[in-house]
Amino acid sequence: MLTIENLQFRYGKRSPQVLRGVDLTLQDGEIGIILGKNGCGKTTLFQNILGINDPDEGRMLFDGEDLLHMPRRQRARRIAYVPQHIHFGALSVFDSVLMGRVSYFGLRAGQEDCDAVRSILREMQLEDFARRNAEELSGGEKQKIAIARAMAQQPRLLVFDEPTGNLDIANEQLIVEETKKLAREKRVAILSSLHDLNQALDMGDRFFFMKDGVIKYTGGKEMFTPEVMEDIFDIRVRVVEVDGQKIIIGGKKQ
Repeated sequence: MLTIENLQFRYGKRSPQVLRGVDLTLQDGEIGIILGKNGCGKTTLFQNILGINDPDEGRMLFDGEDLLHMPRRQRARRIAYVPQHIHFGALSVFDSVLMGRVSYFGLRAGQEDCDAVRSILREMQLEDFARRNAEELSGGEKQKIAIARAMAQQPRLLVFDEPTGNLDIANEQLIVEETKKLAREKRVAILSSLHDLNQALDMGDRFFFMKDGVIKYTGGKEMFTPEVMEDIFDIRVRVVEVDGQKIIIGGKKQ
């Protein structure tokens, strides 16, 4: 379980505060979606969780252990990151996924590491791509490889930064389904940012609405109301139900 308490951060002593007391709890096997306008602090929050930046104040606990005092290699085994923009260089798909094992093997991979990669490629139906150059594949295929690389770390928490931002509709749905599968079958906690509200409703279990460096609203799908949408995004929407599923319609400036 990930627990964040009163997280505060600024990029310099004279810079404005970017995170102003963030509180967040995410359970094992739960998909949490962070929603908010650009500049609200989502990326900065991710950087703090991943250890790229350290907060000025607050606590971050994972299964009760303090992330701020956890060795970098140990943190890498618990938390994996899938960025929005993915580049693999000249590596094959197999070697790209193998890079996710670096925190386990250091300079040279062993048989156990290679076996772990083969197992992940098989589970994600990527075996036929193993020898291909990862950079030559489609956007959806590259995103699957990035997820496979993250899973090679055997993480307990997976952080996604806009995982479907550059994909077509078919590949968007593919990544949503893969994300749900990881959470349900592997009990991996997943924290993701998204811009598409309807996609968030489809993918998420718990929602964190962020504004001006704080998480202002937290809850399930019941939090998707016209009032919350207007407060967070400055837009007016309709929230309707179709076959028991909420759908967001509209998006006019208030």
